[in-house]
Amino acid sequence: MDMAKPNKTKRVLPRQEEWKTYRRLLAYMRPYSGRLAVGIFFGLIYAGANAGFLWAIKKGLAKVYDPAAPMMLVILFAAAIPLAGLIRGVGDYLSRYLIRWVGARVVVDLRQAVFTKLTQLPLGYFSRNRTGELISRTTNDSTMADHAVSVVVEDLAKEPLTLVFMIGWLFWIDPMLAVASIVLFPVCIVPVALFGRRVRRFSREAQQRIADVVSILQEMLTGIRVVKAFGMEDHEIERFGKQNKAFFKRIMRVAASNSAVDPLIVFISTLGVSLVLIYIRHRGMPFEQFVVYAGALLMMYTPVKKLSRLHLQIQQASAAADRIFEIIDSPVDVVDRPGAATLQGPVDRIEFRQVIFNYGDKQVLKGIDLEVKAGQRVALVGSSGAGKTTMVNLLPRFYDVTGGSILINGTDIRDYTLKSLRQAMSIVTQETVLFNETVANNIGYGTVGASREAIEEAARKANADEFIRDLAGGYDHIIGEQGQRLSGGQRQRLAIARAILRNPPIMILDEATSALDTESERQVQAAMQNLMTGRTVFAIAHRLSTIANCDRIIVLDQGGIIESGTHEELMQTNGQYRYLYDLQFKDPTSVEG
Repeated sequence: MDMAKPNKTKRVLPRQEEWKTYRRLLAYMRPYSGRLAVGIFFGLIYAGANAGFLWAIKKGLAKVYDPAAPMMLVILFAAAIPLAGLIRGVGDYLSRYLIRWVGARVVVDLRQAVFTKLTQLPLGYFSRNRTGELISRTTNDSTMADHAVSVVVEDLAKEPLTLVFMIGWLFWIDPMLAVASIVLFPVCIVPVALFGRRVRRFSREAQQRIADVVSILQEMLTGIRVVKAFGMEDHEIERFGKQNKAFFKRIMRVAASNSAVDPLIVFISTLGVSLVLIYIRHRGMPFEQFVVYAGALLMMYTPVKKLSRLHLQIQQASAAADRIFEIIDSPVDVVDRPGAATLQGPVDRIEFRQVIFNYGDKQVLKGIDLEVKAGQRVALVGSSGAGKTTMVNLLPRFYDVTGGSILINGTDIRDYTLKSLRQAMSIVTQETVLFNETVANNIGYGTVGASREAIEEAARKANADEFIRDLAGGYDHIIGEQGQRLSGGQRQRLAIARAILRNPPIMILDEATSALDTESERQVQAAMQNLMTGRTVFAIAHRLSTIANCDRIIVLDQGGIIESGTHEELMQTNGQYRYLYDLQFKDPTSVEG
């Protein structure tokens, strides 16, 4: 007894969750309730026309076989048959179109909601989830939800009333026979109950497998040069094929469960029909009543079939919706505080006060104390993993500090709105990010309403104007995905031009000139020296020659500041900075051996 109760609870709760997911999915239809109501209305017209169709046939047959009936009356009832068919067709078309429109619109809204949420989630979320997985959830899973919304609602709008009308006909013709026919309906539900859970489980597994397929495809396309350079085409083909076949196996399990339902329902239905025929022969039913009765049975088959499969469709869609709502429900850790102020005016100083940052269980920054005044150019130096990039990522609140605080003008940056905080900064990262847009739009990205003159001026300061004008179309040239039609140095100069155009009080440069040749680097550095005047700059650089003129150099090691000073001061201390500098610039002829 005691052991049976927990098992019962486990069976009930998942079903409640399944319907909770589906109800939440249906909630996306509320903004389109008017159009949905019209679609449902025409679904009722469709169902009513089915009943009218049978009525016209019954009356028409009775008049046809009645020698005393006037020919005009026969023609009238005969004409009622195509009229009922026309009304049925119009109702079917408008109901199907309007409800499918609502379903397609729900998919658009779901994808928009997922995309919007993805833009709001912190960077840590993307390091924990594969890009291909997120793409699959946004595209494939939302498409499956369309079927659940449009097809299921369409069937619910048309088929139940059709079924009610047909049952009414059966009772009118022969109540006993109607009761026997209706008994078959719950029997037809048995196969659905047996296979419903299997469909949900296998559907979720299939969606996971297609996400794996998309992830491998995305990785291969992104790293195609590495794949070809290392001759790993066969490895990638094998890896893709393995996941592709795994998806095939899961989707075929869904197909097997879905396909098993129809034959079982047909067998049960045909068994019932055979018994009905015996009963009709025994009762001696008139021919016109038999025709109408047979027509009603045939018209009942489609509603019974569709309504019995609704559970399977809901299960399949709920599995996809679960994966969509997992993204939508993901917490956004970095948000505006209540009453957050707008960061306005000049930036006088930036302070790191005992800043601690943990990534999971790993401590990345340990008690960072630093004050930077307006106009200072601060360089962050250290070996890989020292915490340089993490430190500058805390400034625009890509992550929030675990402990301590960062202040701008004496106010914790968490008390500023995210929008105003990030508008006060411009970032050039080591990984150049460009979009499949024109050169001008890429430079103007993030600077709303920038004029063409300002864009071209920024390009000149970044030493990019000359190569841009050599492109076909110049500033209107489409650069391709991630700027693949440009060289590495050209892409980096466009990113620098974008930062120059924004003209913010704070600049963050993460290896901003790493992809430039020596001549271009000199010209860009000279342009950026003028740009940096009066602005606060945080520059991360492994190439120490690019930061020798910085006002202050901060040396990080294992998440803490171990040295601070100018280039000359740090060279005299013979510490970590001097060691790193000598590694880069030591005369190779002085090496022994």
